[in-house]
Amino acid sequence: MWKEFKDFIMTGNVIDFAVAVILAGAVGLVVNGFVNDVIMPVVGHFAGGLDFADMRYVLSAAVTDANGEVTTPENAIRYGAWINTIINLFIVGFVLFLMVKAYNKSKKPPAEEAPAGPTAEELLAEIRDALKK
Repeated sequence: MWKEFKDFIMTGNVIDFAVAVILAGAVGLVVNGFVNDVIMPVVGHFAGGLDFADMRYVLSAAVTDANGEVTTPENAIRYGAWINTIINLFIVGFVLFLMVKAYNKSKKPPAEEAPAGPTAEELLAEIRDALKK
C-alpha cells in the first residue's frame, strides 16, 4: 500500500497540481494586495474619500456600562463591506483577465501545417493515367 501511495504521489499530475495550488495562493496574495493597497484607495479617493467598509445599517446600537466598556456589541448589517467585496471581485477579475491576455500573447503562434500533398492513391492514379497515355 505504501508503494502504491508513493507511486501515486510522485506522478507528474499530482506534483503539477500541488505546484499550481501553491502558486495560485501566492498570486492570490499579490492580487489581493494590489487591489486593497493600490486600487481601493484610488476608488475611495474618487468616491469623495468615502470608505465603503464603514457603511452599515445599525439594527441595535452597542450598549455600554458606566465605565464606558461595551457590554453588548453593536448589531449591524455591514453592506459597505459587501460593496467592497463586489468591487474587489470586479478588479481581481479584470487583473486576471489582463494576466491571461498577456500570457496568451506571449505564447508562440501555432506553427502552420504544411500543405497536404496528394495521397498515395492519388499518386498511383496519376501514374496509371500517365502509363495509359
